[in-house]
Amino acid sequence: MDIYKRIKELEREIAVLPQGTINIKKINGKQQPYLQWTENGKSKSKYIKVKEREQIFAGVERRKQLQEELRELKDFYSSEPAPAVEEIKFETSVVTGQRLLAMTKGVKNWQERDCFKQLQQFLESDETDRVCLVFGLRRTGKTTMLRQAVLKMTSEQASKTAYIKAKATDTMASMNRDLEKLLEQGYENVFIDEVTLMSDFIDSAALFSDVYAVQGMKIVLSGTDSLGFWFALHQELYDRAITIHTTFIPFREHSRLLGIDSIDEYIRYGGTLRAGELAFDDDDVNAEDALFRDDESTRRYIDTAICKNIQHSLNCCQDGEYFRHLQSLYEAGELTGAINRIIEDMNHRFLLRILLSKFKSHDFGSAADVLRKDRNPDRRSDILDKIDTEAVTKRLMSLLDIRNKEEQSVGITNVHVEEIKEYLKALDLIVDIPEETIVPGAEPLENIIFTQPGMRYCQAQALVHALTKDELFASLSEYEKNMVSERILEEVRGRMMEEIVLLETYKSAKKQKRVFKLTFAVGEYDMVIYDAKENNCECYEIKHSDQIVPAQMRYLVDEEKLQQTEKRFGSIKKRCVLYRGKETALDNGIEYRNVEKYLKGL
Repeated sequence: MDIYKRIKELEREIAVLPQGTINIKKINGKQQPYLQWTENGKSKSKYIKVKEREQIFAGVERRKQLQEELRELKDFYSSEPAPAVEEIKFETSVVTGQRLLAMTKGVKNWQERDCFKQLQQFLESDETDRVCLVFGLRRTGKTTMLRQAVLKMTSEQASKTAYIKAKATDTMASMNRDLEKLLEQGYENVFIDEVTLMSDFIDSAALFSDVYAVQGMKIVLSGTDSLGFWFALHQELYDRAITIHTTFIPFREHSRLLGIDSIDEYIRYGGTLRAGELAFDDDDVNAEDALFRDDESTRRYIDTAICKNIQHSLNCCQDGEYFRHLQSLYEAGELTGAINRIIEDMNHRFLLRILLSKFKSHDFGSAADVLRKDRNPDRRSDILDKIDTEAVTKRLMSLLDIRNKEEQSVGITNVHVEEIKEYLKALDLIVDIPEETIVPGAEPLENIIFTQPGMRYCQAQALVHALTKDELFASLSEYEKNMVSERILEEVRGRMMEEIVLLETYKSAKKQKRVFKLTFAVGEYDMVIYDAKENNCECYEIKHSDQIVPAQMRYLVDEEKLQQTEKRFGSIKKRCVLYRGKETALDNGIEYRNVEKYLKGL
């Protein structure tokens, strides 16, 4: 038996097993298991969830057995020198062997993204000539997927795998030299993380597919500059890449990964997995660690993950050729402000008109209208009509770092808007789901939806913060302040829930069915699912309520609207209200379905 080889095998297996011992604590009168270990001289512990217990208990026991065998082998082998291994000198940050296995420790108990299966399929396939691109905005699980891929490998596969953390100072020339060394040493899998940081990546990306993939090396490229990958796909890589997008995290996946079943929590914090790094049993920790917990964190995320992403990629691609009409804004230092402005208004119509006029929040105007018409007399108020809206608007602009047209040295045109929208779509940040209309002669309307709801919601909270600074608002009673603030956010959450359902149903249906909002001369269906093959449809109203109210279904029982819909989209096989309450079916044929169950079932 090769004892030295066995020692290395044991060390590799031990490295990926749970570290520490099981400690039983009495919490609220119940026995609860905790994993306890020492790290950097400090004692640490972690609660073991019910669904993880079997795996962790078995892993801890297995680790004990292997450690005992390892001690015996080392005692026996201590008098024999280990065979000399020639050290390879790399120019980039190459991680292999035990250091690579150590990187998997932190993710061994984490669940996997839905798209992780695509990465596994690529690594296990006989695919040649193509590389795999894993890209998305920050905190959407890219690097975690790479570490989980190593964790899933056998000892032999892991020994032939290398991980490279690219830096801005690296070049494709130095990367090429290191890949040559790895190929000579028999490495079969290479993960290159943050590859878009290299300024010459976009213009030289074909190196990975045309030189190394064709020789049998599986190369996975990951990075946060999604636009850089988009440019590379359109120029260098063409059809020589398999793409895995991580930016969009649907409710069902967010719920599964983080254990959060509330649609309101998804609205507040959805879009990233930042909080997934901590224990989700603690609501306070959850809120504190969420990227979209306040306006400052949201603005910082937009600036770093989106605005800098766009500008970095534009700078690195063919000497800035793709700045196109945005060059003047960039040179004036106003491109970030323009992107911020468009992001805040993207879910509303007439983008150009909004940009060219004084900034006005759609959420504010909508909330004022709703408060005036509230069915509950105790909540009905015209207080927002009395507030200094110009002052509030200025405060909101200050919070979001948005400039008025007269403050810009370069005017924003429709061309600027369309180019920024094109890049935001390339980042998977927005999706355009056109509205259909029954109105004769009317054209379908643009309906742009964000894939990161937490970002949108946090900007609405900034509006509420601006309201609280208003002189009249400050003179109100605490009850009135809370009522107005919550009514604004309730209206925002309702609109956002509609968009979330529409977006996720649209993505789930793909090419099999058409999903859209349907507008009439008066009123609308929040969502229609049309099956062209069967020539039938389903009509939905989406309400941010946990109560059944007759007004919610008024259009679903309106005979004129039902006839107009059937004339164009075939027989209506379902009329449904999606809301936050219990599921039930009414005598009039209207179904009430719980929105969280609906989204999880997609």
